[in-house]
Amino acid sequence: MKWGDGKSNEEAGEGEAWSSSSSTVEGNVTPPDGAKGKKVDDADETSPLISASERSRDMKRSRKNLGIRKPYYVLKSWLLYQPRPLPLVHKTLPSNAVSLLVLAFLALNAFYNLYRMPLSLPYIFVFADRCGIAFTANLPLLYLLAAKTQPIKFLTGHSYESLNIFHRRLGELLCLEALLHFLGMFSVWYNLLRPLGVSLARFLFNRVVGLGLGAFVAYEALYLSSLGSFRQRWYELFLASHIVLQIAGLALLWFHHPTSQPYVGVALAIFVVDRLVFRLWCKASAHPATLTVLDDDETVLVSANWAVVARASALAPKNMTHGWRPNDHVFLIVPALSRKHALQAHPFTIFSAAPPPPPDSQPASPQQQQHAWLTLLIRAQSPPGFTHTLLTHARTHPHTHIRLDGPYGASHALSLLSASCTAILVAGGSGIAVAYPLLYALLQPPTPRATDVETAPRPRPSPRTVKLLWITHAPAHRLWVPEAKMLELQEWGLQLFVPPPTALAGRMDVGGVVGRWVEEQEEKEQCGGNDERGTGTGTGVVVSGPEGLVRDVRNTCAGLVGRGLDVRVGVEKFGW
Repeated sequence: MKWGDGKSNEEAGEGEAWSSSSSTVEGNVTPPDGAKGKKVDDADETSPLISASERSRDMKRSRKNLGIRKPYYVLKSWLLYQPRPLPLVHKTLPSNAVSLLVLAFLALNAFYNLYRMPLSLPYIFVFADRCGIAFTANLPLLYLLAAKTQPIKFLTGHSYESLNIFHRRLGELLCLEALLHFLGMFSVWYNLLRPLGVSLARFLFNRVVGLGLGAFVAYEALYLSSLGSFRQRWYELFLASHIVLQIAGLALLWFHHPTSQPYVGVALAIFVVDRLVFRLWCKASAHPATLTVLDDDETVLVSANWAVVARASALAPKNMTHGWRPNDHVFLIVPALSRKHALQAHPFTIFSAAPPPPPDSQPASPQQQQHAWLTLLIRAQSPPGFTHTLLTHARTHPHTHIRLDGPYGASHALSLLSASCTAILVAGGSGIAVAYPLLYALLQPPTPRATDVETAPRPRPSPRTVKLLWITHAPAHRLWVPEAKMLELQEWGLQLFVPPPTALAGRMDVGGVVGRWVEEQEEKEQCGGNDERGTGTGTGVVVSGPEGLVRDVRNTCAGLVGRGLDVRVGVEKFGW
């Protein structure tokens, strides 16, 4: 469909890229690129969704005879599946694969706690001491998983936000270890020391016990302030308390017992190097910026631009002046809001396309100078948070100075889509900020050199099929993406489906749409329709949006994998 007219787009054209060659469009942001070479969906925004009979018929037609490989696909499907949130507490669960890895790590720690441990009262001190040792030994890993710049990314390819779930589960484990250590030591006093005449006050005011109790209170308060309900209501307080409490906890633990000092020292070194060396020095940059309030009066567009600078060496840390990659995010600081906001950094996905990398050598002419155009799409939340304060400030101050900490992120989503014959992106609401840079990177035609502009052939559309399903809540949310930019992506080959806003039409069958697209690709591969494309095999699906949308798409893909279809799925969350 064409953006805004409901017609099919059968032609690939040459479009102006939203990059250094064009100015930022005020009040809008653009999505990425799409692929061409296949027939574009002829469904428009008012087309009915897939019927149950159609979906059932497609599923039967795409079912494979797996034979002896069936257990493999069943296991692979189960690992990909994401269960429903836990009842009562409404806690979101990850995929079964992640849960299995977390449970294995918890079981390993339980083994260390209980190995050859007699569960009797005389050995309660030994058990409590072992819990304290487990807490201390895991402390460096806790800080390593929390670090924004970490070596784990070079080993796994996943950035810190993907590893954050392991950081949270490890933090919960350490709080449990600290609680068991405290209860065990209290039991030692009650059952062994109290009969000998040692009062509770004398026990608590003992230097070792008092310092340990202070560290216990600091880390338990750190856990309570990290709960999702607390973060949503008092995010700024969460940021401040997270720093103060962990410094206090490390200091108290250092003096609590000499054997903890090597582990505390390593954890403190990780924190200092990440926070001071990288975040406040190597990866920090300052830029003038423009603040624009969009037509819905609840969204702020932060725009800035600068000349891209080449890094001194490949080993040198990269900051925003060196550009960024598709799907990266950045921490935003706006000192003009208030003194407290000058110390607060808030993460946002970069909405604009990544600039081309600068030449390896130093630019010798203005023609070689690359330019970066940064755009952040920020939706205001309830007052008195940062986003609401920024919206209020933007109404009267369209220009300001910002500080950026970044870029951060990983390229696994782009790699997944690039290795697929069909790339499907599902964006819910402001999840389009994740989809746009990926689409742009997939579909943008190669830019000819300045000396070859006159003789360069017309750019060819992308050889892979790229589809975007963008689900919006209100009609005004479509204005986040300029119509011209969406049409440009369609000219490059994007197959677009934007259903009616959910506020007017209700929730749609996202799983049905994604399942149908994947099954269509499977049928084409079975017929040999993609042999000449040379763009990889199978279907790659990347989803970004609310938890319900992510779970629906992930489980749809899990069901397709269980039937033997070649589909890979990646999840990009725009809130963490």
